[in-house]
Amino acid sequence: MGKSKQIGNHKSDKKKNIAKTWKTKRRTKDLDEIHSDMKPETASKLLHQEVDYDVTGCAQHYCLHCARYFVDMRSLKEHFKTKLHKKRLKQLREEPYTQAEAERAAGMGSYIAPKTVEVKTQSVEEDMD
Repeated sequence: MGKSKQIGNHKSDKKKNIAKTWKTKRRTKDLDEIHSDMKPETASKLLHQEVDYDVTGCAQHYCLHCARYFVDMRSLKEHFKTKLHKKRLKQLREEPYTQAEAERAAGMGSYIAPKTVEVKTQSVEEDMD
């Protein structure tokens, strides 16, 4: 009988993709996905969700710009003052990248500078219970 051709052990697949694992562990929504969420009809659905016990804060306290759920209204308000939220607002001011812009960059048209979009922190409705 010859030697077994299997090399390594059953845990080796975890070691191979460790960089990919770390990059995708805390992945958030991309900016173009958030821009589509900021449209009035989808924004109202996201901000007024039904109670879901599987999501943090029962899906009642949601930051539209960062795509994050919070435990209570107080932590959501504190989040609005953080550096991460302000940085995300600044990133969202630029119009999302489109296929037409990609074609212009490839030489299939003249360059048009991206437009800025007015982005403000969402209004908070406090429930008096």
